[in-house]
Amino acid sequence: MKTILCYGDSLTWGYDAGSAGRHAFADRWPSRLAEGLGAGHVIVAEGLNGRTTAFDDNTSASERNGARTLPMLLGSHQPIDLVVILLGTNDLKRHTGGGRAFESRIGMERLVEIVQTFPYHRGMSVPKILIVAPPSFVATDDPDFTLLFSHAIEESQRLPAALALVAEEYGCDVFDASEVCETTPLDGVHLDAENTRRLGDALVEPVGAILARD
Repeated sequence: MKTILCYGDSLTWGYDAGSAGRHAFADRWPSRLAEGLGAGHVIVAEGLNGRTTAFDDNTSASERNGARTLPMLLGSHQPIDLVVILLGTNDLKRHTGGGRAFESRIGMERLVEIVQTFPYHRGMSVPKILIVAPPSFVATDDPDFTLLFSHAIEESQRLPAALALVAEEYGCDVFDASEVCETTPLDGVHLDAENTRRLGDALVEPVGAILARD
């Protein structure tokens, strides 16, 4: 049995910009990944709206700093074979990560360090890591999301290169979500049902290959 922890924000939670609700369970990318991998795989979907890599957001009742909550999840779900991290979108808010891909890069470095140095239970190995760069933003007519993210459209396009540097330095795998899916112009940052399904389907092959390694 292989256990995969999918650690992310609203893209992993399954936020639906059309309804301001949540995509059906079967449409969320972790669910599609589970279906594609089949028997012998357990997917732990840990998505939270607004989650950052390693930055505080005191506007929320939930703890959105990913570096604070990740150790608890590593401890509660171990043994874990693979951690898939899809974060960085919310680092591009000016009131959290500062609005630049560089901050997302250093935040991702912290998350990778946490996974690689966590004191796992005796006999349990360190999980492999797959960093998924979030899909690039697009322009939107939504007034709130325009105020929140329009300054960061170009920065979102820099995320794949920035996160690839982290993967290279720490010996992780990396996947660029923009190669297989597009954000919706309804709000400029989230995925509609079709595109979140596309992401989950596209991750089946690389995740399977990573798990097959010794």
